[in-house]
Amino acid sequence: MNTSDNKITIQATVLANNEKVWECYTSPNHITGWNFAHDSWHCPAASNDLRPGGKYSARMEAKDGSFGFEFEAIYNEIVPLKKIVYTMTDGRQATVLFDAGDNLTEVTVVFAPETQNSIDLQRDGWQAILNNFKQYAEKY
Repeated sequence: MNTSDNKITIQATVLANNEKVWECYTSPNHITGWNFAHDSWHCPAASNDLRPGGKYSARMEAKDGSFGFEFEAIYNEIVPLKKIVYTMTDGRQATVLFDAGDNLTEVTVVFAPETQNSIDLQRDGWQAILNNFKQYAEKY
């Protein structure tokens, strides 16, 4: 995990083949199973039009109903099983890389931080979601 050129990088090694990791990362029925940073949150709905110009949307909310938000982005580039580049609604960009190994996949996310929350808070939150993804994909 580091910050360079004003971007934050997080990583996780998922003990699963690349095809399974890609499916879990991009399929809405899987996204709702992992896309939250803490057990007190959940992702009750997600949609994903996985193509350049397509829209990604995930509803993230506290299980007690106290807070929630829609995370949305438009895809800039899709290289199946290898790379996803998207732009969030506030104009920030993120890149997700999938590096396949022997029954493992290194997932790296590089994203531009926003200005309301500290770099540490953003990095830790996104890393918690990626760690949740890793656990989900390894169990699936």
